[in-house]
Amino acid sequence: MAIDLLPGIARYFDADRRRDAVAIAECFTADATVQDEGHTYTGRDGIQAWAVGYLAKYLCATEPFAITDKGNKAVVTSHVVGNFPGSPVDLRYEFTLADGAIAGLEIAL
Repeated sequence: MAIDLLPGIARYFDADRRRDAVAIAECFTADATVQDEGHTYTGRDGIQAWAVGYLAKYLCATEPFAITDKGNKAVVTSHVVGNFPGSPVDLRYEFTLADGAIAGLEIAL
């Protein structure tokens, strides 16, 4: 099912689908943070390193299927299928946006 994503979020999922760590990092503000698997990554360099790491570790497909507005945050639920324990799984991507770019992302079950 296709859903309408805000442009900054759509760019993120497009870059992820293309497995492009540089493009993923460019979706974020200069001082953005990502929280994933118990770790926090800060700034575009840290976020790019995070993306390089997970792209090398996992082969997966992510399909957003729901979005909820939570004030200054957008929560996108995505079905993720890949070569990781517990696959497939539905993950919550909680985005904070600033001027069309991602200022924060928390990924959780």
